[in-house]
Amino acid sequence: MSLSLTHATADHLAGITDIYNHAVVHTTAIWNEQTVDVANRAAWLAQRRAAGYPVLVALDGDEVTGYASFGDFRAFDGYRYSIEHSVYVRSGRQGQGIGQALMSQLIDEARGLGKHLMIAAIESGNTASIRLHQRLGFEVSGCMREVGTKFGRWLDLTWMQLRLNEGPPRA
Repeated sequence: MSLSLTHATADHLAGITDIYNHAVVHTTAIWNEQTVDVANRAAWLAQRRAAGYPVLVALDGDEVTGYASFGDFRAFDGYRYSIEHSVYVRSGRQGQGIGQALMSQLIDEARGLGKHLMIAAIESGNTASIRLHQRLGFEVSGCMREVGTKFGRWLDLTWMQLRLNEGPPRA
């Protein structure tokens, strides 16, 4: 495996869409029940770019093996230093360091933007994702019981957070 990380472009949208749709259909990592098309992911990428936020992809040759991004945690001004992220790895490629590599660069980019707190919202049964986040320094900050549903069952949501920068908010 020759893993490289880069910022996503239109050339990566088909791979991002494939990974997203697999998670929708087969996992509880995404709580949507409808798949999306490349145009949907193109609009999402454009929104992230317009906000000045990264969308990273992991590549093995030309294959998109994972992606990660973050966006505003909440739309109110008081939350402007807090972000919520997502990271997804192609089915069959988990456990190869792809998620950790994406997250490490994403954390660096968030710090560079002066963000204070990165938030993860993880389906509580996703122990692999929870362990990944713990290895990266995230701490569990709470759990909401039966807050979502998918595949005919209730889902719990574990909240985790990582402090990115110390000190008071920038002016």
